[in-house]
Amino acid sequence: MRAIRELAYVEVASSELTRDINRDLILEQIRAAQPISRVDLARRSGLQPSTVSSIVEQLKEERWIRESATVRTARGRRPTQLLLNDDLLMLVADVRPTQAVLAVVDLNGRFLSRLLVPLASSVKSSVEAIAVGMNQLRSQHPGKSFEGVGLSVPGRVDPQTNRLVLVPNLKWIDYDISGELSKKLKLRVELENDANACLLSELWFGHLDGMRDVVLIAISEGLGTSVLAGGRLITGRNGLAGEFGHVCVDANGPLCGCGKHGCWEMFASSSAALRYYSELRPESGKITMNELITLALNQDEAALGALHRQAEAIGRGLRMVDAALSPEAILFAGDVTMFWNIAREIIERECTAGLLTKGGPRLMSTGDGELALLRGAAAVVLQRHSGYYRSAHGKQRK
Repeated sequence: MRAIRELAYVEVASSELTRDINRDLILEQIRAAQPISRVDLARRSGLQPSTVSSIVEQLKEERWIRESATVRTARGRRPTQLLLNDDLLMLVADVRPTQAVLAVVDLNGRFLSRLLVPLASSVKSSVEAIAVGMNQLRSQHPGKSFEGVGLSVPGRVDPQTNRLVLVPNLKWIDYDISGELSKKLKLRVELENDANACLLSELWFGHLDGMRDVVLIAISEGLGTSVLAGGRLITGRNGLAGEFGHVCVDANGPLCGCGKHGCWEMFASSSAALRYYSELRPESGKITMNELITLALNQDEAALGALHRQAEAIGRGLRMVDAALSPEAILFAGDVTMFWNIAREIIERECTAGLLTKGGPRLMSTGDGELALLRGAAAVVLQRHSGYYRSAHGKQRK
């Protein structure tokens, strides 16, 4: 776990990075084993007691952690126990083309409140709606401190500018979303691709069991992918690495939001499943993905047929993912997790049918639908704000 967390960063190695790694390690150990004493932290982390004490004091001063009651021991001084500070919260959003799901999350990844906000086609109006909704949520938690804001978005974000550089399903290019939202909320705002955010969440909250080569695929209106290779989160030039969803799989296929025809996304996304259903039941009218899944769970033949066709397309596309990256596991987030029992065998069959070698990657579901995207947005705030170097550079907290 420590090796994965150490390599999940892409900054140039430096003394600041070393301090970041040690702080992240201590913060993760506290999260996983809380309440825990300084002595046990040193034992579990392998760091010197003096280093642990120094980091703990910094984390306390910045309010990431707090002390709890002492523990009675057979002899000697009673050790003070440490926990994550549950008075420090984050505002997060899972942004979709027509709506945003907003939430308040604590440092343990627990959801304290949620709100659904419809979005207009105008990015300016959408950012205003998100700000209003987040202020409404913040008002429900008087006396609490807010560390920052995380947005999980269906597009690619330049890590240097914190701006969207590719977002086929939204008209949000060339607008300083983080800057404008930060002005309205008086908090730092972090943007991240939804798949990258989900993968960061799996790293922060410890669900990968030491795996170092993983691909996460987030499926909703579009299809996004994130890559952990050799324990390192790969972002690539301008944050564009991993755009398998916009690889052409059929040049005669439907027109994609990116302007090309036949992208994998056009056959494997939730939008594709809804298109399949409308072709089978043209008289049905417009329905949502949740409604389609409900119909399928009630054995509606057309709904089952649409989801089966989507699952087949997902599985076929995984062949190129496996050929390119050969991951240990492929993890799914988003809408597909809500009908995983229907989709898994189909996806696995189609994937393994085209593999170069026997034994394909392990297929896994995050198992909690939109919550994974929201928890991912929280993980982005944690990852970018909690390190020694990052925390010392201009953080606003309200």
